[in-house]
Order: sequence, then structure tokens, then C-alpha cells
Amino acid sequence: MALRQIRVYGDDILTKKCREVKEMTPRLQELIDDMLETMYDADGVGLAAPQVGVLRRIVVIDVGEGPIVLVNPRITLQEGEQEGMEGCLSVPGKIGQVTRPGHVIVEGLDRDMNPVTVEGEELLARALCHELDHLEGVVYTSKVEGELYDAGALDEEEEDGESGENEDSAEK
Repeated sequence: MALRQIRVYGDDILTKKCREVKEMTPRLQELIDDMLETMYDADGVGLAAPQVGVLRRIVVIDVGEGPIVLVNPRITLQEGEQEGMEGCLSVPGKIGQVTRPGHVIVEGLDRDMNPVTVEGEELLARALCHELDHLEGVVYTSKVEGELYDAGALDEEEEDGESGENEDSAEK
């Protein structure tokens, strides 16, 4: 396994639509392992293949319940609504308010190309939507309501007790 370089906002690869995975190869298995290692090293809860420079429909997510690997994922159900602060490993140090579905069901394949269904609420629903957006070339900044904020500045405000409107912010 190896750490991969996370592409940052402004890199054209983040705006491109990813190709489906037709077959799992040893090279793609290595990519998945590297994505997990890179996500954990960066303290993220999700990472999509284009964020490490690969235009394939693969995402990894871990919101604290163990790693989820999805190949060729698609949202089959979304309902409800949640608002929250959101960040991204490809937009370091910034967060913004984004409205996402409160509940989603995603179907795809696991790393062995077996069908899998993942149901998520709250943070997992947010992470699934965020990472699947990356596969379509969409960065969360296009969905921010209002402006982007410096994540460090908001952390300091929360420590001072001046803020705390939303406690489910996370970098993906």
C-alpha cells in the first residue's frame, strides 16, 4: 500500500466524469488499498478515485463504522433533507453549508465485484452523496449555500463557545 497524492481544487481531473469499472484487476485492488490508506492518513471520512487522479467509479468511506468500498455506485433512493457544514480533502482547510438528503440507499459492487447495497443516514448519507458527486465531476463547492469558510477559524469560534450551530461537519 502507498499514500497517493490528493488532487486539490483547480485540478481539471476533479471536474471530469469517471468511467465504470468493467473488471477488477490487481491494479484496481491496489488503488482501493491506497485510497483507504490515503483517506485514513488525511483524517478524512471518504475519498473518490478522481481525488487521487484516477477516473474510475470507485469510492471509499469510513464514518467510524468500518471501511466501505463501492465500485460503480449509484443512488437508488434519496429522501428527507439535512443541512450541515461540509469539507473536502480536495479543498483543504475550507468548509461550507450544504443541503443533502437525510437518507440514501446506494447500490454498487464491492471490491470483489459482488452486488452490495449501502443504506445511510445523517453523516453516512452525506458522505455517500459527496463521494458519488466526485464521480460525476462535481465538487461540493458548487453546492455550498453562501460562502466557504476557513475551517480553522470556525474551530476556534467553537472552542470559544461562539458558534456550534452544527456539529456534524466533516471532511470528505
